[in-house]
Amino acid sequence: MSIDRPESELHGILAELRKLPSETEWVEFKHNNDEPDEIGEYLSALANAAALTGKVSAWLVWGVSNDTHEVIGTTFNPTAAKVGNEELESWLLHLLSPKINFRFYTVQLEDNMVVLLEISAAFRHPVQFKGTEFIRVGSYRKKLKDFPEKERELWRVFDRTPFEKEIAAENIAAEEVLRLLDYPAYFDLLSLPLPEGRDGILSALAADDMIAPGKGGKWNITNLGAVLFAKRLADFRTLARKAVRVVLYKGENRVKTVREQEGSKGYAAGFEGLIGFVTNLLPSNEVIGQALRKQVPMFPELAIRELVANAIIHQDFHLTGTGPMVELFAGRMEITNPGLPLVQTDRFLDSPPRSRNEALASFMRRIGICEERGSGVDKVVIQTEVFQLPAPFFEATDEHTRVVLFAHREFKAMDKTDRIRAAYLHACLRYVQRDYMTNTSLRERFGIDEKNSSMASRIIRDTVEAGLIRCHDETVGSRARKYLPRWA
Repeated sequence: MSIDRPESELHGILAELRKLPSETEWVEFKHNNDEPDEIGEYLSALANAAALTGKVSAWLVWGVSNDTHEVIGTTFNPTAAKVGNEELESWLLHLLSPKINFRFYTVQLEDNMVVLLEISAAFRHPVQFKGTEFIRVGSYRKKLKDFPEKERELWRVFDRTPFEKEIAAENIAAEEVLRLLDYPAYFDLLSLPLPEGRDGILSALAADDMIAPGKGGKWNITNLGAVLFAKRLADFRTLARKAVRVVLYKGENRVKTVREQEGSKGYAAGFEGLIGFVTNLLPSNEVIGQALRKQVPMFPELAIRELVANAIIHQDFHLTGTGPMVELFAGRMEITNPGLPLVQTDRFLDSPPRSRNEALASFMRRIGICEERGSGVDKVVIQTEVFQLPAPFFEATDEHTRVVLFAHREFKAMDKTDRIRAAYLHACLRYVQRDYMTNTSLRERFGIDEKNSSMASRIIRDTVEAGLIRCHDETVGSRARKYLPRWA
């Protein structure tokens, strides 16, 4: 719980709270209401509101008029209050997630008793009570999920203290640091010589924020260092569930699992092994090019690399119990990461990259795992067009982001939705290349013969009707028309 406060200080705090012109989002006044569930909901709402408004603490005060802020006294006694046989304070703490600091104080003002509940601001996560997050909207207590703009802003507040700088292992000896981290991989991936002495290794890791000085000559391993270079992610309690899981299924559903494996290494140290494992599980397709038959992977390796890297980089590490996952089916691959996307799924290709984990993204760029510019989605779309695969599908679920790659499918086997999605992404790709989609470019994308240009015209018409693309200049003839994404 929070530190104790002398009574004189509490009188000063109460006087300042009473001077406020009206109830604020981080202060609530009550008379005698001691309903436990309501107190718990206020704990959640006020803790989240304090974080949102930049306050260290929020306050719930009994014995002060809500309207006039006059002291009226209260009969509420938090030290005697119980829920069943459990003390109120202990009961509340068990039902809050994550645990936050709060403390009840009782002060006497002349003949009136006043109770103050000090509530520390939320950190890292919105505070839940009984599994629900609350927030203050003006002077009202509301469910956070009903106010998505406040939820987004709250996460932005938490993001200012990046996940990467939080501590994965605290105050450990230098020998333990070197035991837990694959430090040779760090120097190898950066093409740096391995220092001869231990101090040189530690100094280099600290300069890159992989570790930080602890107390008494010991070290802290940051989340950045652990997620990138852990020999075993399971050695770090808070990161054990963040390993990438690969599942191979029989057929097109999840009924029968053929093989399942969870990665053990940090993302940088284990990335090449992960990509090799995934590609080795994939069957090949036989294609005919210039009269020669050859075996090609079901999915382009470059597309797989970019999408797996994106899933790792853009995940929400604060979502517990879940991590990135690669699922392989007979005719498709699904790559899923925890966390909703920070840009709309239909703007993945053109939007500037935004990441919750910029230090992680920056290091992955430095070692060439993902590209410096953009999100890499343009590369994915280019690869699907070169291999004439169906267009990738991007979606956001309740808490996750998913990308689906589809195996080769003949044009005649693609349905209307497949063709519209491909035309839209083709228009986006041409736009970011400072060009336009035309009937000719779309025919080349699908491998349609020139004599069947009407088929491409029909796809363009369907995509326009779907509101995904627009004509650049409708005054020209239909064959010469150029097309842009609707948002361009």
